[in-house]
Amino acid sequence: MSCSYVVTSHSSANPDAVFAVLVHATTWPVWSAIDSVEFEGGDPEGPQQVGDMRVFRTGRAISRERIVELVTDRRFEYENVSGPFRSYRGTVELAQAPQGGTAITWSAAFEPKLRLSGPFWRWYLTRFMQRMADGLAAYAEAPTDGSSGVC
Repeated sequence: MSCSYVVTSHSSANPDAVFAVLVHATTWPVWSAIDSVEFEGGDPEGPQQVGDMRVFRTGRAISRERIVELVTDRRFEYENVSGPFRSYRGTVELAQAPQGGTAITWSAAFEPKLRLSGPFWRWYLTRFMQRMADGLAAYAEAPTDGSSGVC
């Protein structure tokens, strides 16, 4: 059974600033509930590219994700390649918001390995990913004077 979620947030930062944060996985533990990140491909100090693998740790949970599509300042897509899912493809869409800044839409389609666990995962991921989207929005707004944000 295929499941999905969609969450939204707004950042006063422009789409290019939000995108810059997304492609620098080293920032993710700063603005999200993720505890740490490791890299299985790509340059940890530079922007991530299509094909790069990141390993996120949150508590005892480990999530291995591969970047599958990048559209500069517009879209970031990834697949979870381990964990409790048969398939999981997430998308972060960025659009210039009518009131200024960036409209962030974070969504995913997934299929859990454990039958009948879909409603639980939809509930959990909707809440977790809302925190991710809100954290991304706020962090991208931070000044980039070297004290926070992406330099």
